Amino acid sequence: MKLGFIGTGVMGNSLVKHLLKAGHEVTIYTRTAKKAENLVAAGAKLVESPKQVAEVAETLFTMVGYPSDVEEIYFGEQGILKHAQQNTVLIDLTTSQPNLAKRIFEEAKQKGIKALDAPVSGGDLGAQKGTLSIMVGGDEEAFQEVLPLLELMGENIVYQGTAGSGQHTKMCNQINIASNMIGVCESLVYAKKAGLDPEQVLKSISSGAAGSWSLSNLAPRMIAEDFAPGFYIKHFIKDMKIAAEEAELMGLDLPGLRLSLRMYEKLADEGYSENGTQALIKHFE
Repeated sequence: MKLGFIGTGVMGNSLVKHLLKAGHEVTIYTRTAKKAENLVAAGAKLVESPKQVAEVAETLFTMVGYPSDVEEIYFGEQGILKHAQQNTVLIDLTTSQPNLAKRIFEEAKQKGIKALDAPVSGGDLGAQKGTLSIMVGGDEEAFQEVLPLLELMGENIVYQGTAGSGQHTKMCNQINIASNMIGVCESLVYAKKAGLDPEQVLKSISSGAAGSWSLSNLAPRMIAEDFAPGFYIKHFIKDMKIAAEEAELMGLDLPGLRLSLRMYEKLADEGYSENGTQALIKHFE
């Protein structure tokens, strides 16, 4: 297929590799061309605007940083919705606002274009291995149409319902992680204070009732003081703010989410926004 991909950052880069490996033609756009040099070497075609991607893609993926970025690449003068062909399927992998996903869906529908919101979870490792969890909102028929492509990127792919449902599901995911990350950090700090070997402690607790993705994948990075971003703190803050806003609209009080957000915002103020989320351990140290 002729595919498009906009946003080849930490995760998008790996996802494009999976599409290329499967034999698809992939046209890409990214604001920092240097970061896509490896993809061009692997056979991707790099162009200079979202418009140029939209004009050729039968299915087009987007994976950018913030809702404002999503809005620009979909609704701007060089944007996707102004230049995509009829029957193109647009798949936004960005974690963004549910209402923006609905807006994209409605605008696309008026133009004879299909749109899905499909945020992912699993971090850089999940993207590299093609084992992401993908949560999808939009028309189920469009979901079934692109499922073989999504299966190149993930293993746990679930259709959640109408437009915006994928984004709401991702908020559930981030709310869960928010409190869990505090627990992971507190357990490591406790282990060290008690004179235990944190790596030995992980062997015992990772596969028990305390087990979680964060404990298995991020706690070892915390112990090794490896704070390279698999998922940026600045992006997690963005996600938690969206979740907090949505919760407020629904009249929900989520104290665990609010506490985690305050901790991460403090880290960002101290200069850690470009680090991975595992840098939360610094808050306790």
